[in-house]
Amino acid sequence: METANNLSKIHGYNSKANISHDMPVRKWIYSWLLDPTVPGNYQKSIDRWIAILIITNLIVLLFEHVPAIYEPNKVLFHAFDVFSVAIFTVEYFLRLYLAPEDHEFKGKGYSHLRYIFSPFALIDFMAVAPFYLQAFIPVDLRMLRFLRLLRILKLFRVLIPAIKQFVIANKGRTFRKKVHALIFPSPYGGALQGMFDNFIVLWVVISVVAVVLESVQSIHYHLNLQFIILDAVAVGVFTLEYNMRLFCCVEEPRYQGEIMGRFKQGGETTAIIDLLAIVPFYLEAFLHHLFDLRFLRVFRLLRLLKLTRYTGATKTLTQVIVREWPVLAASAFVMMLLVVLTASLGYLFEHEAQPDKFENIPQSIYWAVITLASVGYGDISPVTPMGRIMTIVLALLGIGIFAIPAALLSSAFSDQLRIERETLRDEVYHMLADGTISEHEADKINAEAKRLHLSEDEVKRMIDKAKRERELKDDVSTLPIHKIAATPEHAVEHFKFMLSQIRQLGIMADAEKFQAAAVKNDRLTSTEMALWQQIQGKSAPPG
Repeated sequence: METANNLSKIHGYNSKANISHDMPVRKWIYSWLLDPTVPGNYQKSIDRWIAILIITNLIVLLFEHVPAIYEPNKVLFHAFDVFSVAIFTVEYFLRLYLAPEDHEFKGKGYSHLRYIFSPFALIDFMAVAPFYLQAFIPVDLRMLRFLRLLRILKLFRVLIPAIKQFVIANKGRTFRKKVHALIFPSPYGGALQGMFDNFIVLWVVISVVAVVLESVQSIHYHLNLQFIILDAVAVGVFTLEYNMRLFCCVEEPRYQGEIMGRFKQGGETTAIIDLLAIVPFYLEAFLHHLFDLRFLRVFRLLRLLKLTRYTGATKTLTQVIVREWPVLAASAFVMMLLVVLTASLGYLFEHEAQPDKFENIPQSIYWAVITLASVGYGDISPVTPMGRIMTIVLALLGIGIFAIPAALLSSAFSDQLRIERETLRDEVYHMLADGTISEHEADKINAEAKRLHLSEDEVKRMIDKAKRERELKDDVSTLPIHKIAATPEHAVEHFKFMLSQIRQLGIMADAEKFQAAAVKNDRLTSTEMALWQQIQGKSAPPG
């Protein structure tokens, strides 16, 4: 049972819940929609979409405070609010109806009443009550918007169980180890560590979108204050994350040492990106009276690079470049040689006709790259017959020469993914050596499957194939006799297998005809015949 539960945690394995249709309707609905103990049901998906709807409500509420955006789109804002309230209302009454099946209230009297006065139910009620309240009682619009902020409390339904799980998993551990479990992937992080990563990713996306929209003058005019507050909050979040990583990184084996470990972590590419994501804000805040540092704001887009920590694609691409570097370097050398040669010929043929555009060879390099890359902006083009002929030849050459690095990277990237997927399959094979997959091993398979972009069916096929290979290996009867003899355990099992085969032969064969054939021409000696009869249980062992 434990192995099945662990396998069900793996992305794509046993993805469909095994729920009987014979159970009562209420229990059946609860098992499919809200039961957190049933693997493969819709409980996690429902929680995820409800959380997305809550966050979207907060963003919409922010824009409602901007008259230039809210006034022309009142109808859309109201429609979204009605939709949100409808979803939250359905969720509330669904949980109320299914309360007798909830593990918290099951087996207790007045399950529905107990649910109504439970903390989560009160939060769910307050999330929709302001909307219905305004239908009966005149409520100031500003007060109504404030009450709608209570919807954020619904996130605690997902957050609190993760916190409880985190506390139990880290009981007795030091504060630094707990911070490490929250920041770095480990068996102690659980769902809370994944939520922390998603929280950082969300703020990266919000921050970058804000920087992009801030460059639009009409939007910046109306949302200037909101952009300032948003940037300050984002920098606060990223600063806290950066300091937490430096504080707890020494718990990682590769960052051993109180001082040198932190220096090593701070010198890595991802840490430098984290630092560059917050430095422009502090430089502009503290040095604006000395220098005009507004140009540093564009460097806030570097926050987008923080997302590289949460995807394995960049790691795979780096491995590909390192592995194929000799071939890529040779290709780059050929391209540079061709660019310089093309620029020199362009200068030779076009300088007299267009001295302003082909003033010198360095200036001609721009035209050469544009031509060989088949971009052709048209701002610089040859006018002489020889220059045009050369351009045609070089454009055709460029199609092949400049395509070499792209083809190399594409092929090597696919090959690297194949190697890493085969490595994962081998790891799954070794994990099944004891016949079970532990919870830690299931989490590792799940993380690697996501990093390698494996679909649900691919993960299931990989595990099934590893199981079949392990079963074939365990079948010693298929091995050569010298390999069987090399392992005493295998030799014993093979001996038992052979005895069972002899017994089956004695049961299936005609006893009289077998004995006649054995005696004829002394095919079996008296000792062999006595052994045969002993195995069949027909006589005592020979003396």
